[in-house]
Order: sequence, then structure tokens, then C-alpha cells
Amino acid sequence: MIPMDSVLEGKTIELSIMEDKLRQLGYSYGGGWEYDHGYFDYKIDDEDGYLYLRVPIKAVKKELDADGAIVQIGQPFMLHHMYQAGVDPEGNIGNITASFNQFQEPTDKDAEVDEKWLKFGERYVKQLDAALMPYV
Repeated sequence: MIPMDSVLEGKTIELSIMEDKLRQLGYSYGGGWEYDHGYFDYKIDDEDGYLYLRVPIKAVKKELDADGAIVQIGQPFMLHHMYQAGVDPEGNIGNITASFNQFQEPTDKDAEVDEKWLKFGERYVKQLDAALMPYV
């Protein structure tokens, strides 16, 4: 995980506005959404696992699923998940279990981020800042 500097860190915004603006930039909901916090992800690369720019949020007024929810923006960071190639070595999954557990666990949930991607991350954070700054 590599923290990225953003002028948005600590600022508040209406969640519906943030969702709309980030969707236009290609962001999607990241994993781990709860009633009081969540993440927006921008997938940068998927060649060797998945490389994301992740933007954390936490509810400060109402819950995330409520109309008019206000969120505080956390510090964006780059996150690289590495997955193993091929078949899951456990391989002892039945049809019913497989329907609920379709995806392998990352072999490294916090893999290194190659230097070449850091410039991309900085550029995407600037784009994020420009898109949301008028609304915070």
C-alpha cells in the first residue's frame, strides 16, 4: 500500500455527488463497504494481479445507504493484489461451496507497486482532486 497526497483528504462531500463524479472517471465500488465506511477503486492495471487507486470514505452524517449521506474522504492509496496463476491448490471445493466462493484469495494482498505506476497514481489523484474539489 502506498499512500498518495491529495487535497481532498479530510474534506466532506455528499456521497451521491462523489459517486456520480467518480463513476464518470471510471471508479467503481471497492470491497469492504459497510454502513459507516467504504472505498472507491480505480483499476490501473490487471497484468500481474490488480493494481488500484483506492479512495477511502467514512460516513459523518447518515449511513452510506441513506439519501443525503455526507462522507469524509480519507487519504487515497495505491494497492496491489497479487493472485496465483492456475488452479487453487486446495481444490477440495464442491459445487454448492463453489457457487458462494468463486474467487481465490490473493497470494499477496499488499504487493509492491512498480515505480512505473507511481506516476500514473499521482496523475489519477490530481484528476480526482480536480473533479471533486468544487463540491467539498
